[in-house]
Amino acid sequence: MDLTLATRPEGDRTVVEVGGEIDVYTAPQLRSALNDAVAAGARHLVVDMSGTEFLDSTGLGVLVGGLKRVRTMDGDLELVCASEKILKVFRITGLTKVFTIHASIDEALAGSSRA
Repeated sequence: MDLTLATRPEGDRTVVEVGGEIDVYTAPQLRSALNDAVAAGARHLVVDMSGTEFLDSTGLGVLVGGLKRVRTMDGDLELVCASEKILKVFRITGLTKVFTIHASIDEALAGSSRA
């Protein structure tokens, strides 16, 4: 399966919509999208993974790298994910303590977090 990416501004945030599978083959595309957004001045990123069906360790690495990059610029990177299968990956790896994860894009843009 392919990866679909779309980036759009939402107020002071930049939303990166991700659909499909994030794996060793597609993760470089996500890295490029995040890097392009930061290069364009985005400091507050919301990665909407509502359409993501699979996430491997390479994809996790890209997300962590993106978070580290924006944090060096006093920014943040938050996630939108309601898929139990994808959330399980974040729980197992302990990354629920690193990322703010929201259940919906509306929740993310409103600023309330999901525990």
